[in-house]
Amino acid sequence: MATNKSRSLAREKRHARVRKRISGTPQRPRLNVFRSVAEIYAQVIDDEAGITLVSASTIDKELRDKMQGLKKTEQARLVGQVLAERAKAKGVKQVVFDRGGFKYIGRVKALADGAREGGLDF
Repeated sequence: MATNKSRSLAREKRHARVRKRISGTPQRPRLNVFRSVAEIYAQVIDDEAGITLVSASTIDKELRDKMQGLKKTEQARLVGQVLAERAKAKGVKQVVFDRGGFKYIGRVKALADGAREGGLDF
């Protein structure tokens, strides 16, 4: 049990350290990723205005049916592609990637690759 607490605390510390330097602007908002054991969530955030422009996750009503039978990395890639489509519809082309203190491997990397395939630049 202590391992889980120290592991999540270490992630929170990494995220706070990165967030000191990364901030989303109206011209280049922040693409934030959160990965839980079962799901993955992503948001495009304008930190100056304090608003979420678009979001996507594996629990979205539109995506839930498409997630059936896919591996978690494939689900993350699909979430990234849908997020990119929604962001482009709002006029966002460039973002700053915020991995949320998670390592840039596996599902986090798959989501980033999916967002790049969808047309986001970062």
